[in-house]
Formats: sequence, structure tokens, C-alpha cells
Amino acid sequence: MSSTPKVEIYTKWGCPYCVAAKALLDDKGVAYEEYDITMGGPKRTEMEERVPGARTVPQVLVDGTPYGGFDDINALDRAGKLDPVLGL
Repeated sequence: MSSTPKVEIYTKWGCPYCVAAKALLDDKGVAYEEYDITMGGPKRTEMEERVPGARTVPQVLVDGTPYGGFDDINALDRAGKLDPVLGL
């Protein structure tokens, strides 16, 4: 089995989809690094560089690969495809 993948999530304060995405990851026991871009700044610029075309949050990345927002990771989970991505 490979090492645990690095999970990152870009969020904003008060974003219900961000809360839902973090809850989904928490329910799976997945550790993640959260970047709050509420006030913009360098992390927002970083998100836009790492996920071209991303204008909304959350943005979830696993080992640097963007997987989209809550709707995207929830759809992957419902299809049984999220656990393998997360190394579960």
C-alpha cells in the first residue's frame, strides 16, 4: 500500500459547500490541509494557478490533482470512486 495521499482544500468562511466537503472528508477520517481564501491574498492566487478556471470554493486537491468542489467529490463518493483516490 502506498503512503497516505496529501489532501488539500481551499475554503471561504461561511461557505456551506466548504463545510459539507470538510464533513465528508472528516467522516472518512481523512486528514487535510485547509487554506482559507476568504480575504483573497496569496493563497487565492495559488488556488487559481493550481486549478485553472477555478472561481468557486471549495477546491479539493489530492496529491496535487484537482478533484473539484463538494458536488464533484460527493459524486465520486457515491460512485465508489473517492475511497481509492484517498487511499482508503
